Amino acid sequence: MPKIDFDRDPFIVFWELTRSCDLVCRHCRACAQTQRHPNELTTATAIDLLRDIRRFDHPPYVVVTGGDPMKRDDVNHIVRMGTHLGLTMGMAASATPLLTTEALIRLKEAGLHRLALSLDGANAETHDAFRGIPGIFDRTLAIIKAARSIDLPIQVNTTVVPDNIDQIDQIADLIDPLDIELWSAFFLVPVGRGVYEGRIEPEQYEGVFERLWHHAQTKSFAVKTTEAHHYRRYVLQNSGDPQMGRAPIGIRDGRGVMFISHVGQVFPSGFLPRTAGGFPENSVVELYRNAPIFRKLRDNSQLGGKCGLCEFKKVCGGSRSRALAVNGDYMAEEPDCLYQPVAAHA
Repeated sequence: MPKIDFDRDPFIVFWELTRSCDLVCRHCRACAQTQRHPNELTTATAIDLLRDIRRFDHPPYVVVTGGDPMKRDDVNHIVRMGTHLGLTMGMAASATPLLTTEALIRLKEAGLHRLALSLDGANAETHDAFRGIPGIFDRTLAIIKAARSIDLPIQVNTTVVPDNIDQIDQIADLIDPLDIELWSAFFLVPVGRGVYEGRIEPEQYEGVFERLWHHAQTKSFAVKTTEAHHYRRYVLQNSGDPQMGRAPIGIRDGRGVMFISHVGQVFPSGFLPRTAGGFPENSVVELYRNAPIFRKLRDNSQLGGKCGLCEFKKVCGGSRSRALAVNGDYMAEEPDCLYQPVAAHA
């Protein structure tokens, strides 16, 4: 993997094609609605956005998300154009009836590199309650199997909350035979509908990290965390590779990550609601490189509290989104990390 200068290029861009979705997930960042927003980027503007993203020195991985990106009838065209431009295109989709086997085939033919689906429980009772629709657990498993039958790579996302924290091992065992590429454990940021969902305690993170690290070493898939950057600290403390064979180390909100909303607003993350500007009024390349909020987020010397003292800050740096949501300051210390830096005791 080529070395990326995060001051110039993001590693990954999340693009919210729409906020329309037929699910009612308890933690939804976007507070998704059933109808599409009238000011969503048009197809033509969407293609212009892809061309602008392609201007980065190292073209980032582009994940189209939502809401449910399948609610846009031009989604295949967008994936195809992104692929044609030389971008690697992924999708985070909702397990709804829109995601048929025929739809999966069309996405693969358009060049989709990977499909991400969510499993937030080891059984239907837990997952369906979290996603708000009966039958979603079984449908998700059916979609994963259909995707693998046509050799479309799969990523499974799991949001770790008090209701499923005791199912981590069961979820890992469930997805192991499904031939997935990556398991991403997401740790809640209280934004959107997530403000009403309870977070796990800092001590519980360490227990989950232990199980994730175990499964990373014993299962057939890679493991990553989202908005729990201190998992990298845990891995290092246990003599592991913090890069863990995938993304460059040190990625966090605004540092290697950029989020573009359904109406073209640019953010450091989908969970950090502070905009840097909008497209097409501004180039997303210029916003990522030069917008003050991005520049500040990339500056480790401005990290506050114990994050600023921490010897692991270059590989971790904490969730800037959670710092904002809990502490009101996106440069404040990570509120859900119990580790005490060596310098704090000096």
